[in-house]
Amino acid sequence: MTEQSPAPTELWVERTGTRLYTGHSSRGAEVRIGSESVDGVFTPGELLKIALAACSGMSSDFPLSRRLGDDYDATIRVSGAADRDNEVYPHLEETLELDLSELDADAQERLVALVERSVDKVCTVGRTLKAGTKVTLHVTRD
Repeated sequence: MTEQSPAPTELWVERTGTRLYTGHSSRGAEVRIGSESVDGVFTPGELLKIALAACSGMSSDFPLSRRLGDDYDATIRVSGAADRDNEVYPHLEETLELDLSELDADAQERLVALVERSVDKVCTVGRTLKAGTKVTLHVTRD
């Protein structure tokens, strides 16, 4: 008997005000999206950066938890200014903050190399950004 894969998660945004949207998933998640001048919302670019950082964190979780234990602390900071003339982020920079003080220098180097390989291999968001992707917009009319 073949195991069925779960239905793909549907994603959409709905306009809730001037330059203000709420993002939804069919799994019940919501996020408020808007302009930088509005408190309590993420801009689309901030969500892109957060997606990258979260993907790197999740991609490195297994090797880090195996070596540091399930309760290790990690913070991933991501930054990169937009080129407003071209409306792109030409460079995004991530910093993974870890306490590796319990490991000797060689073990630290091996773990950092393993984390870098893991992120490069399985972080879908980072791989997509590095490779580029085709985006198609369809407008439906009532």
